[in-house]
Amino acid sequence: MLISRLNMVRQHGGQARLEEVLRRLPSADQALLRKMILPINWYPLELNLRLDAAIADVLSPEDRTRAFIDMGRASADENLKGAQHVFVRPGDPHFLLSQAPQIYRFYYAVGSRTYERLGPRSAVLRTFGAENVTEADCLTIIGWHQRAIELSGGRAVRITHPRCVAKGSPHCEYSCQWD
Repeated sequence: MLISRLNMVRQHGGQARLEEVLRRLPSADQALLRKMILPINWYPLELNLRLDAAIADVLSPEDRTRAFIDMGRASADENLKGAQHVFVRPGDPHFLLSQAPQIYRFYYAVGSRTYERLGPRSAVLRTFGAENVTEADCLTIIGWHQRAIELSGGRAVRITHPRCVAKGSPHCEYSCQWD
């Protein structure tokens, strides 16, 4: 996630914009993010949450919701067109969504995600036991799955988030529909 976020900022203003984002972070975060980020290393979720907040502050202070959704979309683009391309089958969003439990493990060390097919163009994902759930992180998840469904051939993707741990629910739920 860190690599895709840093790349997204570079695409929206180059190294100068990235420096503007990094200056908003604690010095320890800045030092870590200025080093080479390795995709095989594990980084604390809190670091990603702080980086996401700083990116939203810089790139879209007037519409932070849109900023977090866009971060998720950018992450899906980078990962599903790269190392995780095996999860995309053109014309079959359900294949990708059915892999949600495995994909979850790429991004999170704690908790789990389930998939339930509801119909030919609908499904629900549920996340249980996640750590540090924030509304902002849930928005990045919505953006990621919107783009993932699009990359799999879904059109007019709609994702609602009727249950959220950050709002007191016992788990997060993402209802996905597409044409």
